[in-house]
Amino acid sequence: MPIPARIEDDLPFLTSLRRDLHAHPELGFEEERTSAIVARLLEEAGITVHRGLGGTGVVGTLQVGNGTRRIGLRADMDALAMPEMADRPYKSTVPGKMHACGHDGHTTMLIGAARHLAATRGFSGTVHFIFQPAEEGRGGAKRMVEEGLFELFPCDAVYGLHNMPGLAVDEMAVVAGPQLASSDSWRVTFRGTGTHGAKPHLGRDPITAAGTFLSSLQTIVGRVVDPLQPAVVSACSLHAGDPKALNVIPDIVEIGGTARAYSPEVRDQLEHEIGRLAAGTAAMFGIAAEYGFERRIPPVVNDADATERALAAAAEVFGDKVVTRFPPSTAGDDFAFFGQQAPGCYVWLGNGPAVDGALHHNTAYDFNDDAIRPGVAFWTRLVERELAAG
Repeated sequence: MPIPARIEDDLPFLTSLRRDLHAHPELGFEEERTSAIVARLLEEAGITVHRGLGGTGVVGTLQVGNGTRRIGLRADMDALAMPEMADRPYKSTVPGKMHACGHDGHTTMLIGAARHLAATRGFSGTVHFIFQPAEEGRGGAKRMVEEGLFELFPCDAVYGLHNMPGLAVDEMAVVAGPQLASSDSWRVTFRGTGTHGAKPHLGRDPITAAGTFLSSLQTIVGRVVDPLQPAVVSACSLHAGDPKALNVIPDIVEIGGTARAYSPEVRDQLEHEIGRLAAGTAAMFGIAAEYGFERRIPPVVNDADATERALAAAAEVFGDKVVTRFPPSTAGDDFAFFGQQAPGCYVWLGNGPAVDGALHHNTAYDFNDDAIRPGVAFWTRLVERELAAG
């Protein structure tokens, strides 16, 4: 379908907004400037605004006609604690912080959709524009839910959108079922008895135990989890001893990592098996082990009915460029907490070729402004279809 003229006319403003947000990144729960801009633009469009959920969260509500269906559209607002290395006119002005995942673009596209829908009012029902803080591992969605998001703003369905390098900007992937993995953290501490490096027999060596544990860790995925069920267990942090004391076997080794799964059953398996390996290794070496598993973010699993409705809207905007077979990601997104409250669908919008720093969380990443146009069009068409008037 052709892009509505009002969206085309709004593109210069939206592009400028996106680049302004990019130049002023804010970390999770610190999005004071960003949320103030979002609230002001929504209010100027005549949309009712609620602030404060999740600290810096913003929810705009637009009710048109007498339709009873209510849907939520979510955009994340936070940046990452990493430096921007690429040189561009709108480069981050804040040292050590940058929009390296495209949340500046997500915020802009949802603002564009809100402005268009408020002006055209071509639907009947209620749409909640949910601008979420702290998606990048700080728990913004969970906090919004705990503070009453869905009690204050009930939704019959909720939708999320994320850019995807590797898909063209005129492509969108809409797939039912698992989209993103659970994202959990684990920690193991081995406590032995330190001694002289030349006299290991006088102590209990936690470093040798840690080596055995680490080499055994991948047997969980390779030999315990069903091979038809995707899973990841990675050790990402290891602390032991002092590089200035290379003749000392330390008392303690601390190991930490991440675990990813797409099903509750495999998630349970990973938690149990990491702890079992830690305890067994400690017993084998005659030392103690402490184990902790933190469940951070559930998997994102697209509801079949919500996906079908998103697919119909995407087909009108992207035509035969809609991708219906797309592999799930082992990354996580706390949109999962919204999907636990209402039937949800999380779609992937193309960000162009994944080259020259285009990958997420890369110091040279940038959201592709050419994606604003189809992204806004998708959001607006989804609302108009799902909340069809008369």
